[in-house]
Formats: sequence, structure tokens, C-alpha cells
Amino acid sequence: MAGWRDPRLWIGVALVAVSVVVGARVVGGADDTVAMWTVGTDLAEGTEVDPSDLVARRVRFADPSDAELYFTTGDALPTARHLARGVTAGELLPRTVLGEPDDETPLVSVSVPAVQLPPSVSAGSVVDVWILPASGSPESSKAKLAVADVRVADAPRGSADLAGSPTDRQLVLGIPDDGANLARVLTASGDGRLMLVGRG
Repeated sequence: MAGWRDPRLWIGVALVAVSVVVGARVVGGADDTVAMWTVGTDLAEGTEVDPSDLVARRVRFADPSDAELYFTTGDALPTARHLARGVTAGELLPRTVLGEPDDETPLVSVSVPAVQLPPSVSAGSVVDVWILPASGSPESSKAKLAVADVRVADAPRGSADLAGSPTDRQLVLGIPDDGANLARVLTASGDGRLMLVGRG
């Protein structure tokens, strides 16, 4: 009977009980994860998502209802699978990002000096495109807004020197053509006079 009064025995019993409780919570928490589709590589706006572009990943949501905003591995992907914005590797695939392709907005490749481009700009960003005064312009000349709310369709890091300078970035922008926008932007791109202002 003295053994039951040994504090070491009760400490051992307590440790076993704690281990059982913690183990049960860990196992129970694992059951809260949901198998979701994530994007395997960076994909630009307008890209048609192929099932091979997706990677399954188990995710635990603080609010279970948040899972409804994204595609689970059990969902059938829609027939219209073109991206309305760029997505990055590892990102969950939102339900609202897939749809029909936008065939009306021309996509143009432009060169932008790195110092005139926010570092956070990437595929899917929305920017305002400004044109800086030409060299030799009067001091009173100011930068002019060429077109607002432009979607960056692609911003490849590996092609930064395509414009002939390692300090330039090559971007693909979706620029609505009103008869003058494209001409102004492309001319300024060739002269290194484009500046982008990020909007999100």
C-alpha cells in the first residue's frame, strides 16, 4: 500500500495521461486538413491552367469556410480555365481566378528601367503606366499618365536583359488600344521612358 503513496508513481501516471491527451489532439488536428490544389509554377494572366500545373497539398484553415474560396482536389475543374490574373508557385488556386480568355485586350512586351519599376510588381499586379519626358525636353515638362489600371500579364525574371541592358525589366502588359495608347507606350518603351506605379 505504501507504493500508492509514492509521488513518483503519480507523476508517472500524470505524464502518461498528458501524453494521451496531446496525442489525441495532434491526431484530431490532422483530421482538420483539406486536400487543396496549389499552383506548381508561376503562371501568367491569360494562361490556360492544365491539371499538370497543379500540385495537391493538405491545408488547415483557421476558418473552415475559407476552403470554399479555393479548389479542392475533389473538385472538377471548369471547362473555362484561363487565368484572370497571374498566380505564383505554391499559391492556392482561387475559384474566382478561372474563366474565359480575354481576347479583346492586346498583350504587349515593353522594357522598363529597373529604377522606374516597383520591386513588388509581378504577374497579376495592376499598375499605372507613366511616360517620362524625352531627353532634352524643357525643365517644365512633366511625366504624363499614359494608361491607368493596366494588368501585368507576365514579368519574367530570367529575361531582364532582353532589352539590351541588365538594368531593364521586360514585362508583358495588357493595354487597351484606343488608337493611341499602344503607340505612345511602345515608343516610350524603346526610349527607356516608361515608369510603372503599382496599384496592387
